[in-house]
Amino acid sequence: MRIRKLLLRVSCLVLFGVFGQELKAQVENHLTGPVKWMSFEEAVEKSKTEKRKIFIDVFTDWCGWCKVMDKNTFPDPEIAKVLNENFYPVKLNAEQTADVVFRGTTFKFIAQGNRGYHQLAAALLNNQLSYPNFVFLDEEYRIIPIYQGYSSLPGYKKPEEFHLFVSFIAGNFYQKFNIQDYQQVYKSPYTAPATPSDSGNN
Repeated sequence: MRIRKLLLRVSCLVLFGVFGQELKAQVENHLTGPVKWMSFEEAVEKSKTEKRKIFIDVFTDWCGWCKVMDKNTFPDPEIAKVLNENFYPVKLNAEQTADVVFRGTTFKFIAQGNRGYHQLAAALLNNQLSYPNFVFLDEEYRIIPIYQGYSSLPGYKKPEEFHLFVSFIAGNFYQKFNIQDYQQVYKSPYTAPATPSDSGNN
């Protein structure tokens, strides 16, 4: 009986150890790839010495489309290049439990039902808690809206879609155009140049 209990205890410890490693791997997966991700606090600290816009990917661990963004969109060379060169790219778990102190305010995790939400995520998303969601901040930490009246850019985006938005902000085009007008002059790096056969000359 004592041996059985001992074996059961060892099995539980092994199981918890494996589960813990999987959980750690899931968190680290969000931070892998060519984009140089950092925490919100790290981005704010860096911006004190070198002003730069901040891009925030607001995600949750259970969000399937967030994982697809991590797999397909963020590793794309064009996307990674724009994010690394023009922004401090931030990963913000909308359900993290750790406090975030920003400009004298402490943002906390609020338990709600089986999950909850982080106050910083709610503030950035104007309480529209859907994922994945993306927020752009200027050099003074003001939200840059992609669309008038919206503080964030929600939903999964393929690399060729997402590049339009990140280049719109990175190049400061938002100061001159709305996104619809910018779309008319935007040159996509994903569009192949026309070849003689494409133009109908056979």
